[in-house]
Amino acid sequence: MFSGPLSDRRYRHLFAAQVIALLGTGLTTVALALLADALAGAQAGQVLGTALAIKMVAYVGIAPLVGAYATRLPRRSLLVGLDLLRASAVGVLPFVSEIWQIYLLIFLLNACSAGFTPLFQATIPDILETDSHYTRALSLSRLAYDLENLLSPLAAALLLTMMGFDLLFLLNALAFLASALLVVSVVLPRAQATDAPQSLRDRLGHGLRIYLRTPRLKGLLALSLAVAAGGAMQIVNTVVYVRSGLGLGEISVALAFAAAGGGSMVVALGLPRLLDKVAQRPLMLAGGGLMTASLFLGLLQPAFGPLLLLWFLLGAGSSLVLTPSGRLLKQSCRGADRAAVFSAQFSLSHACWLVTYPLAGWLGSQYGLSLAFLVLGLLALTGTLAAARLWPDGDPVVLEHEHPPQHHSHLHVHDEHHQHEHEGWEGPEPHAHPHRHAPGRHRHAFVIDTHHAHWPV
Repeated sequence: MFSGPLSDRRYRHLFAAQVIALLGTGLTTVALALLADALAGAQAGQVLGTALAIKMVAYVGIAPLVGAYATRLPRRSLLVGLDLLRASAVGVLPFVSEIWQIYLLIFLLNACSAGFTPLFQATIPDILETDSHYTRALSLSRLAYDLENLLSPLAAALLLTMMGFDLLFLLNALAFLASALLVVSVVLPRAQATDAPQSLRDRLGHGLRIYLRTPRLKGLLALSLAVAAGGAMQIVNTVVYVRSGLGLGEISVALAFAAAGGGSMVVALGLPRLLDKVAQRPLMLAGGGLMTASLFLGLLQPAFGPLLLLWFLLGAGSSLVLTPSGRLLKQSCRGADRAAVFSAQFSLSHACWLVTYPLAGWLGSQYGLSLAFLVLGLLALTGTLAAARLWPDGDPVVLEHEHPPQHHSHLHVHDEHHQHEHEGWEGPEPHAHPHRHAPGRHRHAFVIDTHHAHWPV
């Protein structure tokens, strides 16, 4: 009945949880705009802008904290607990009467999402161990985000003909509860034992250190800047360009947003087969180039038809970067460090959005959309060129490297790298005790970890 990654019951339930939660979140996006209008009137845009900034701050600040503790807590219980907290936060939104209450609940809601999303993403490769199934799962995940962008506003418009906007928040709360039930219904793999640093300060930086010492991930971060530049221009200024610049109506605004989602969906559908034939690096760099070109072409002040084509190409370029990113993260760390590295990507990529969102709005409103297209295009170009420089061509997984002699203590099992005498007190494996590694040179799949602090030159 099911094929590919959906043939695995655990993934099937988790994917359903993701889709339901995303659809619910899309309803809240619409309802929040209406709540801001009800409480703030003409200042609703300022309230929404502040709420969006709070969302990004929560994403950037909370994700590394959850990543630091993710391997030390039961994975399923943590995911369910975060879903329940999200349901509680969004369920209270219909009852707020002050703007500061919106800000508080938005921070709580997105702090929980900053913990849930990277942990959820880090769990999938532990379930789908084959590269082909995992790649297709990444494609499905990208499609889920795109469908949410397309379907949630339509669903909200239909529901608003039958109910008040406050009930959309309650539907989102029910969606999070359904997500929690789907997570509870499956047994998730245990997080692998980790030898990450024990102090909170060191644990907070553990995923970031792995990330920023891995060339391909530094390239991914640079491309994340390009994605944020293109996405911010499209999300923030589409309504301004279409309504004020072209003098068109709300349906045209919706079509422009749909064009970007359509481009992303087309790429997400075709990318798994393409990745079987073409390496990730050239495809992802092509995505950065496509977004850059689309932004610069915006300087021509296109009419509505050409704008739809530009937004379609912008969405396609974004998907070329985002869809394979999970493969890069999986390839660049041990299973025990996966939650920390996925959290680092979540935090750093959203830090890019924290810069580009206000920049797109400020440039567009103060200096006009042409300057916004130019500056954000230059940002996308900078990110793409930096990625090409930081991420080496070829990028082999297996690297030959030399180990100096090393004497340290960390959690380990007795594999080919750990052959030493015991005194009897060390306990069952994996265990930690002082031991020595002799110098040597060898080849294997290279990642930054306890034994490999720096990338081979």
